[in-house]
Amino acid sequence: MQFHISGRHVDLGEAFQQHVEKRLQDGLNKYLDRIVSVDVVVSKEAHHQYRVDIHANTGTHAGLILKSQGGANEIYAAFEDAATKVEKQLRRYKRRLKDHHGNDRSSLRAMNARKYILKPEMDSEELDEKGAPVVVAEKSTAIQTLTVSEAVMKMDLADLPALMFLNAGSGRANVVYRRVDGNISWVDPEEVAA
Repeated sequence: MQFHISGRHVDLGEAFQQHVEKRLQDGLNKYLDRIVSVDVVVSKEAHHQYRVDIHANTGTHAGLILKSQGGANEIYAAFEDAATKVEKQLRRYKRRLKDHHGNDRSSLRAMNARKYILKPEMDSEELDEKGAPVVVAEKSTAIQTLTVSEAVMKMDLADLPALMFLNAGSGRANVVYRRVDGNISWVDPEEVAA
């Protein structure tokens, strides 16, 4: 497991970095032994509040990304908050992550798509004559074939607000997203008559 620990407007001591590596090495390997790299970013927010972001990658073979964020008035407490959250995510999905028997979807298709990042519209800005938002960036992405439970797991582990996927049961494009009330919604379009 490769670690990259950095601070934004915060000097991180050697003792803190060693603590982070040991804690994450022990905590993450307990649930998943194939994590390739872990990025930990510590930043100082207003009012003496520390924020720690953890981003772990299992490599290209699985396409699984783990994300977690923690905050507190003390740097060690902020890290513990983030580390506890990522471990809780892994503990929740441990059985599904380790159970690969009978779940070979290598024959199922993935859909190639373009992902666009749009600039948020400001109240004071005027839209162009077409009324289209400004595209900041675009890149290729793959929409994976997953079951609904796998999509929810992937959304939770990557700390995403929403995830689009091809439903393994129907083959249709579906979306899962986290509602404001904390529940998860699943959008499964009906067949369209020709």
